[in-house]
Amino acid sequence: MNVSINQKAVDLPEGATVADAVAHLAPKPPFAVAVNLQFVPNARYAAHALQPGDQIEIIAPVTGG
Repeated sequence: MNVSINQKAVDLPEGATVADAVAHLAPKPPFAVAVNLQFVPNARYAAHALQPGDQIEIIAPVTGG
């Protein structure tokens, strides 16, 4: 299934979840995840099924001033 992770096309297996997308990118904590601009809490990563064409954003907080 084709999805977008941080604006890059990625092919994940059918039935993939947010947890699979996070594992694919392997970001360094802390980070937050949104699917189609909707925040997904980390407790729901394994339960949130992805659909073809979903846009996943995995972002880290920015500090400084």
